[in-house]
Amino acid sequence: MANFVLVAGARLGSWAWDDVVPYLGTAGHGVHPLTLSGLAEKEGVPAGQQTHVQDIVDEVEREGLRDVVLVGHSYSGIPVGQAAGRIGDRLARVVFVDASVPADGEAFVSAWPDGGATVRASIAENGGFWPVAPAAHYKGHGLTDEQIARIVGGSTPHPGATLTEPAALERPLGDLPATYIKCTLGDPEPSDDVAKLLTSEHWRLIEMDTGHWPMLSQPSELAQILLATAGE
Repeated sequence: MANFVLVAGARLGSWAWDDVVPYLGTAGHGVHPLTLSGLAEKEGVPAGQQTHVQDIVDEVEREGLRDVVLVGHSYSGIPVGQAAGRIGDRLARVVFVDASVPADGEAFVSAWPDGGATVRASIAENGGFWPVAPAAHYKGHGLTDEQIARIVGGSTPHPGATLTEPAALERPLGDLPATYIKCTLGDPEPSDDVAKLLTSEHWRLIEMDTGHWPMLSQPSELAQILLATAGE
């Protein structure tokens, strides 16, 4: 039995995995969708980059989990990638779902084309938070209007420090057993940093023909991929 720790991307909480959780649980695995500090039901809790890393490590240790499959979507690939190197032999695999990957000493926003200037300005203008995205942001990703409404309605402003503070890696990402799920709708190629990691013998690539939020657009398909990773 694996224990899946599921962490959704920026502005989202554990609720984003609601359509995926039953598939994993029915297959007999432990399922632990996690809301990071400052988001959803934890809105208002102060959070920096290392707070989010510790949220994940604490979940694993508090629950006494082993054979852990850490799953990070979008932004949450940054704290998940760091946490994966800190839980030792509890880790079975780390799965990045169309996710950013951490680089030691670099922030989430540093990989953006403008070096994160636009995001930093937005955070500064919104009291230290990255504001909720409008419905138009989610168009073209294989989501129904109802699914888009779920995302927008369930989103909370994202703590800005988690996006601008640097990552701190305790193990090189390329040494970790990892699967990268690339959602190809609209953006078919992995970023350069991910492509480099995929040259590692420990990494493998899986493609999904959907947009950036597959836990909503294709939950069954995503769950089947996650179940397959548990058997590796």
